[in-house]
Amino acid sequence: MWRAALVVFLFSAPCQHVWAQEGAITPQDCSLDCIKEGGPGCEYCRITRADVKTALGFNSFKEFGSCIPWPCFELLGKKDPQICQHYVHGPNNVEVEFVNEPNSESDTIVVSWKPSYYGIAFLRGFQVSLQALGGSSFACQLFLFHRNLSLPASQSQRVYKSDPFPGLPLGSQYAVTVMALPVPEEWERFYRSRNFSSRSCAEKNGLEKCKKDWYPKHIEVQQEGTAITVTFNLAPPQLGIRRYFSLCYANSMKKYTDISPNFKKNQTHHSFQMTDLQEGTNYTCEIAADQMDAVRKTFNVQVLHFLKVLTPHSVSPSLALMLPLGLSVAAIFVVLVASLIWKTRLQMKKVYIKPDIIRQQEESGTQEGVMPLPRNRPTPPRLLICYSSCDGPAHVKAVMQLGAFIQQHMATQVCLDLWDSLSMAEEGGMAWHCRQIWESDFILVICSWGLNRRSKPSEGDEDDGADERLHYGSNAFCSEAAVKLIGEEVGHAKARGQDLSKYMAAIFDYSDETDIPTELRLVSQYILTRDLQLLFSHLHGVALHGPGHYLKINHISEDGFTKLPSGAALQWAIYEARMEITAKRHHSVGNEGD
Repeated sequence: MWRAALVVFLFSAPCQHVWAQEGAITPQDCSLDCIKEGGPGCEYCRITRADVKTALGFNSFKEFGSCIPWPCFELLGKKDPQICQHYVHGPNNVEVEFVNEPNSESDTIVVSWKPSYYGIAFLRGFQVSLQALGGSSFACQLFLFHRNLSLPASQSQRVYKSDPFPGLPLGSQYAVTVMALPVPEEWERFYRSRNFSSRSCAEKNGLEKCKKDWYPKHIEVQQEGTAITVTFNLAPPQLGIRRYFSLCYANSMKKYTDISPNFKKNQTHHSFQMTDLQEGTNYTCEIAADQMDAVRKTFNVQVLHFLKVLTPHSVSPSLALMLPLGLSVAAIFVVLVASLIWKTRLQMKKVYIKPDIIRQQEESGTQEGVMPLPRNRPTPPRLLICYSSCDGPAHVKAVMQLGAFIQQHMATQVCLDLWDSLSMAEEGGMAWHCRQIWESDFILVICSWGLNRRSKPSEGDEDDGADERLHYGSNAFCSEAAVKLIGEEVGHAKARGQDLSKYMAAIFDYSDETDIPTELRLVSQYILTRDLQLLFSHLHGVALHGPGHYLKINHISEDGFTKLPSGAALQWAIYEARMEITAKRHHSVGNEGD
């Protein structure tokens, strides 16, 4: 059961970095004999690998440090097993403290906690483990009290500390678990876990000392005619960054600019021009150092219309030429006016319309205009799409086409596990989903028959589920676990009275509303592709209707989205998924009838 504690932390909420209280109790150096005999100088002792070898006669695995299964029984309970038979609750207030160290490439932490007052009289020690999320890195420390120590309930406010955990790579995610000892059989409340991230290079050393994390902070955009001039601050010379690039995109168009500053002219700032941009278009641009995995700074460029005005000096015909030309034009104008008046009188004799009716028709006409999106968000909203792959490859294709359409035509940055396989392999599927849930502005769960079926499997479906899991890979399990985690987050947010607008549920038209899990029926629900405009309104916070006007977006309307290539591909993918799922259900019904 002690190993199970290392798995549950994946579903814990990310923790905040806090500092342990002053006056905490730190580990002591003492021998196992002192602990077993109950000496007064062995109140809170660290156990080393050498102590484990002395007691058990063999070395523990180096990765596990001094931790072993059932440490209380192995090290203290051989002579008196009764001291390791009591139930003890897991500790409270598990916190992580960062320790300053000269190494600029790694972090060191110390863990602190308070013992629970439930069973505190029988508490024998603690075991602290540190696990890298999505990796195999593991460290563990063991601390024991001497056998005669019995803490009163008033000591539950005492703060205990671990030894330092050094050498944690910057920008990495970890889970720390503190286990109370002893751990009897059939007992699940003996540990507390929480996640944390080591500091980034910029957080620990400052942005000016981190080549990988550096990005331009100050960007100024100016327009002169049709040319756009961009000025930005350069990286410090000690970072060795010599080249930069800029990438602008709008309406499926991309504009790449390679930037090579002249450091002899200016070592702090550089200006470059972007040409061939379309007038009246808003571009989203990124600028970064031309380095691997460089952080990109996003800014917006609005190319205004440029009107060419003729000055008096550009046209200077002679007066002698202008006079006869003007008289000719005046004569032609008089003839045209006379003919128009004659025709108008003839038409008014045939048809007469009251002026009140004309005025009423003009006032009732719908006026079209342009409504800009709110500019309180510097970057497009980040949307995580979760789904179940148990409905087959056609359903997965429909989800992928939906993500492509939203990213291309709804001004939204879409996160989809199918598009980020490299990060999934590096971090692990569950860790990737946890990070995306934490970082995304919105989360859209595509509900389907397979999603509800996987959440409540029947006994006869175990073999089929195993085949599907093997066929679709480990992403299927991770996506479904992420949906469960999202449901829990929705329930907690609802119980605390928090805003639920971050979470959304949707179904394609071949699914039923009953396919939406119960825990997700508390959030906004959409039917796609019918509700694309409602989804756009949710993502960007704009109202579809208002006093005297309504918002109409042609390329994402129910009829207009198919005119776009990605919209037509989405419609075809939904049609294929509908046919495949219908055939699968008919086949299942036929087998049940047999």
